[in-house]
Amino acid sequence: MGMESSASHTIEYVRPGSAAYDAGLEAGDVIVSINGHRLADIFDYHYYSDEEDPTLLIRDAQGLEHLVEIEKDEGEDLGVTFVNGLLDDYRSCSNACLFCFIDQNPPGMRKTIYFKDDDTRLSFLQGNYVTLTNMKEEEIDRLIAYRMEPINVSVQATEPLLREKMLHNRFAGQLMDKLKKLYDAEISMNGQVVLCKGLNDKEHLDRTIKDLLSFYPYMGTLSVVPVGLTRFRQGLYPLKPFKKEDAREVVEQIRRWQAFSMERFGHPFVQAGDEFYLLAEEEIPPEEVYDGYTQLENGVGMLRLLMEEFRAALRDLDADEEVKKEQELSIATGLLAAPFIRALCDQAQARFPGIKVRVYTIHNHFYGERITVSGLITGGDLISQLAGQKLGERLLLPCNMLRSGENVFLDDVTVEEVEQTLQVPVDIVESGGDDLLEAILKSRRNHIR
Repeated sequence: MGMESSASHTIEYVRPGSAAYDAGLEAGDVIVSINGHRLADIFDYHYYSDEEDPTLLIRDAQGLEHLVEIEKDEGEDLGVTFVNGLLDDYRSCSNACLFCFIDQNPPGMRKTIYFKDDDTRLSFLQGNYVTLTNMKEEEIDRLIAYRMEPINVSVQATEPLLREKMLHNRFAGQLMDKLKKLYDAEISMNGQVVLCKGLNDKEHLDRTIKDLLSFYPYMGTLSVVPVGLTRFRQGLYPLKPFKKEDAREVVEQIRRWQAFSMERFGHPFVQAGDEFYLLAEEEIPPEEVYDGYTQLENGVGMLRLLMEEFRAALRDLDADEEVKKEQELSIATGLLAAPFIRALCDQAQARFPGIKVRVYTIHNHFYGERITVSGLITGGDLISQLAGQKLGERLLLPCNMLRSGENVFLDDVTVEEVEQTLQVPVDIVESGGDDLLEAILKSRRNHIR
């Protein structure tokens, strides 16, 4: 595994004022062991570094090893981040899911676009959803021993043969046994179902929800989201898109299970992705249905939270706050969010009549019209559809259009290229409703890069 020598154990950053900082650790140091335990991966690091006053074996930038005693309380974070967040190689997916989005990318894109991860450690660290098919019994035992939770599980179906078919993996049917083991150990979990028309919907979805409810409360929430279908599906399983009536059936089915779960547990448990409500042309549910927005990363409750945060920020706006009351600007977003963004901008303009905001809906020509989320809009689509439009003093774009931590869109077009081509300053706006209001009202935000 290369535990001692690879850059995966190299410290990238030491937080000032942290226990590691006070002990003299620096970027470039390598943590070889903690209390004599070699570190296989990030699970080992979190488990052993959690102890009170641990002793670290450090290899410095000159290659010299020495022991460092850290003064800290039990449970206190050391205060370091690593060059490699897992301290190990990333585990690729062993499945061949019928609905896999990565298989629907065109050729010729950046290599990282095609990497499929199914790494349980990323579930703990970043909230990724994993199938558990990569996990052996001893790995589940280690997860339980270290109390690494919550684990976010990509379920799809609980019927063994159906799940094996959908994931194209003969071990996928063992899911319920693994969930039972996690449940018995009281490990908190969340579930996700990517709903595919004619495969795991209708009575199969009923079975999945019923089975997962048997693991409540440790299986805390379940999201049901529609499969994303791009135009690059040649040679893949012939999945069909959900239509308006299909979406209404799904929404009603989930409402029935929410009512059942509320009556039995006082908790809604299962939630539908925002896309289902928009496709069904039904109202986004009230805030209480989302129970703290635990499934935001799956597009569940994002629009409701955006609306609530924006309205609260507008309502609480300080009368003395500096606002440029005469300005024109534009916002570009995907088909999914566009009508909601327009409605929010109308509220801001009613309060400040001198501010004019044009909201442009960007249709996804790159991936296909069925892809409606802003996070999959490319720089090329932005440029081609906004060229010649009235963009005003600034163009606001949501941060999820960019690759995480980078200044580029999915097609490698940079923000600077968009600015230069469209001849307008671009502000990248964080995801909160209060961030959106601030970006609209301020004359010029700093770029968020």
